[in-house]
Amino acid sequence: MAADLPAFGFSRKARRTVTQPINYLLQVALGREDVISFAVGLVDQESLPAAEVKDLAEGLLSDEQVGRASLQYGSTEGLSELRRAIAEHAAALDGLKPEQLGIGPHNVVVSSGSQQLLYIITDVLVDPGDIVIAEWPGYFVYTGVLASTGAEVRCVEMDEDGMRIDALAAALEDIRRAGQLHRVKVVYTCDYCQNPTGITLSRARREQMLDVVRAYSTEHRICIIEDAAYRELSVDSPPPPSIKSFDRDNAQVVLAQTFSKPFAPGLRSGYAVLPDDLIGPVLDQKAVHDFGSSNFAQHLLLRAMRTGAYAEHVELLRRRYRAKRDAMLSALAGELGDFEPTATRWTRPGGGLYVWLTLPEWMDTGKDGALFAQALREGVVYLPGEFCYGPDRQRRIPTNHMRLTFGTVCEPAIREGIARLARAIRKTADEAGPPRSAPARQDAER
Repeated sequence: MAADLPAFGFSRKARRTVTQPINYLLQVALGREDVISFAVGLVDQESLPAAEVKDLAEGLLSDEQVGRASLQYGSTEGLSELRRAIAEHAAALDGLKPEQLGIGPHNVVVSSGSQQLLYIITDVLVDPGDIVIAEWPGYFVYTGVLASTGAEVRCVEMDEDGMRIDALAAALEDIRRAGQLHRVKVVYTCDYCQNPTGITLSRARREQMLDVVRAYSTEHRICIIEDAAYRELSVDSPPPPSIKSFDRDNAQVVLAQTFSKPFAPGLRSGYAVLPDDLIGPVLDQKAVHDFGSSNFAQHLLLRAMRTGAYAEHVELLRRRYRAKRDAMLSALAGELGDFEPTATRWTRPGGGLYVWLTLPEWMDTGKDGALFAQALREGVVYLPGEFCYGPDRQRRIPTNHMRLTFGTVCEPAIREGIARLARAIRKTADEAGPPRSAPARQDAER
């Protein structure tokens, strides 16, 4: 930039929008072929359906009329046949028909990945200074969306069954007593194999969440955004029904899902099932963004759903991710099972891509801490847990957690990576941690 030119006058939104931490972690691993990355939540590279997509594209383009239609602009809401298939698919995951959920194709909006819809729905509902309630810890990319919109984030603790409903009710009651309930617009949950913890919200809490949010929807309807991106990657027992399935009048819950995790992220396609009175505002906002998502990708996905290629690929992914998850859990038990066993623990996800590792409170997993640097020297990188805690000014962010992703890493590399991580943890503890016998010495001195 010429020295005599002033800087651009950036908008408040641009100044509020923060760089995603994942960008930093990608840069850390770039050019380091020796580094095993558990940091970035990408899908399994080897199972991406290249051959299947090739066949789908050839079949699509073999019919000249259909092929040309797929290469034309599409509608803002998405391909009508695909939206019908999505409505049926989303309902079938709950063992229902669309009419039992009070939905039809008109309630489905196709987007450029579910992330776009999360942004648009938040933009439609939330003004700067409004309150959004989210999980603690939670999905840090959505936290970035909230920062961009100027929302105030209030966080609710989780346990092994997901977001604590008693804590949600307490947070809403505190806001009500402060006379600020009109500012609460959204309750957000990533309720299947959550990013970052891998925890799935229990069945009982799903209905309870809806009941609590309805009870506090006195100033206006508070929207529950149910981010079910990992629902179809559940690998153990059948997952619980969606929160949406309890919203039989289709009035309170936005169900957001994606084709990225269960099929191919390169197609950049997701969708949401919306209450009737959100459809118009969301479509108006989406039209401002792009007038409609990739029409060609939508035709491919419709073909994948109709031919069974989509369902077959989901089953393949479930088998692969089950094996990878089991490899990571086994490696953690073998390498860290005896390390500070009263304070070291990890989640055992029922699917998805993530394991959440908790270390003793005196260990710092942050990107500027000794452990992160030691791990990189050992040739392994993780996502520091500090990135996953929203900017709730009422809370102190813990610094003893990390997210481990097994999506892109093969099973031998998972075992080697956990061994490297364990070495880094033990070396850091030996160099910087309190002596293991400290409590016993204190007792003796007494």
